[in-house]
Amino acid sequence: MATEVLLTQQPTPQTIPMGAMPPKEHEVAYNTGQHSSSGLTTAGFRTAKYLTEEWHQNNYARYFEAFADRDQSERVRHEAKKLADETEALAQRTQAESTRKLGERLQDFHFWRSELRREIDDVTAETDLLLMQKRRLERALDATEVPFTLASDNLQCRERRLGPDLVRDVVEVELLKELELIKNVQELLKRTLQQAVDQVRANRDVKQTLEMDWSDKREAYEIDDKCGRLNNQSTDIQFHHNSSRLADFASTPETWAQFTQDNIQRAERERLASTNLRTLIDNIIQDTSEDMRLQCAAVNKAFAKRCEEVDDAKKKLESHLRKVLEEIGDQENNIEALRQAIKDKETALKVAQTRLYHRSYRPHIELCKDSPQFRLISEVEEILASIEALKRKLEEAEQSLKNLEDTRMSLEKEIAVKTNSLFIDREKCMTHRTRYPTIMKLLGYD
Repeated sequence: MATEVLLTQQPTPQTIPMGAMPPKEHEVAYNTGQHSSSGLTTAGFRTAKYLTEEWHQNNYARYFEAFADRDQSERVRHEAKKLADETEALAQRTQAESTRKLGERLQDFHFWRSELRREIDDVTAETDLLLMQKRRLERALDATEVPFTLASDNLQCRERRLGPDLVRDVVEVELLKELELIKNVQELLKRTLQQAVDQVRANRDVKQTLEMDWSDKREAYEIDDKCGRLNNQSTDIQFHHNSSRLADFASTPETWAQFTQDNIQRAERERLASTNLRTLIDNIIQDTSEDMRLQCAAVNKAFAKRCEEVDDAKKKLESHLRKVLEEIGDQENNIEALRQAIKDKETALKVAQTRLYHRSYRPHIELCKDSPQFRLISEVEEILASIEALKRKLEEAEQSLKNLEDTRMSLEKEIAVKTNSLFIDREKCMTHRTRYPTIMKLLGYD
């Protein structure tokens, strides 16, 4: 069997393009020629010697193979360098663009942080002003306790008036009005105070929301500021796989800005409501204090007028009492005079009756119905009639004296009632009302 030799066909230089690998085609050669290196003499020996042409052809193939590999390597190097330069420039541009975007984002953070800080300061200032008004309300509410106690005490004291002086007069009507007014004022102040408490709570809630938003933006600002300072020479950079994946709950720039804007608008609404409430509180305190002072003046005026009326009535009663006492004295003297007159008439009656008695003892014909007899009889009748008239007048005088005594007692009792009423109204009620709070206390100021 003939030995097979692999022969490489040498390509012509014209068929090998620059930078391309020469084709490696092989043909099978058989050691059958005259220059064959194997034959019958070499049978049984393993030999594979190449021909000189094959040796040159093999070297030439290696030259072109090295040339093609170098050319491809050079092309790959140029492409790699170009790609590296392009990617480096792209990375630098991208990094610069990212840094610029971070800078713009930091400006957005700075703007909204400034807006939040301003709104927080405004809400804080407004809350402080509302707290001052709230304290004014509390002091004004506390100040109404004294007038309420005074009005209640005045009504209770006037219940201790005696007899006909226990009357529903103008003073009592004004005191009841004052008591009702103070109750209404207290209810109004309590409702307004609760509104102030609710508004302060709302202000603090919105302030907390703003502060949390500001704190989040401050933290995000620090993170982005740190990111903006990072560069290729930073020592704290490392690989973070999957860091480019967006979170499902991440916001958009529009929702991010809208969130802060909504917080600021809510704060502005609460701040406006707080301002309106402060104005309302000021008006309420002003109006209620004026109403209470006007009613206090009306009560004091009614007290003064009532005291004048009672004092005038007391003086008139005392004047009538003096006259009654004088009349009592005169009547007592009159009664004594009547009794003396009756006594005197009884003596005259005794004389007349004694005369008639003695004349009844005239003897016989001397027992005559003469003019002295008739005169003595008429004298007795006249004296008896006078005595009866004097006795009736005495009874009448005694009854008059009794009436005068009753009147005296009634006048003295009425004067005592008026004195008691004056003491209650003037010494107790009006004296206590001097403790009525001033207009400044009713306005809620110290």
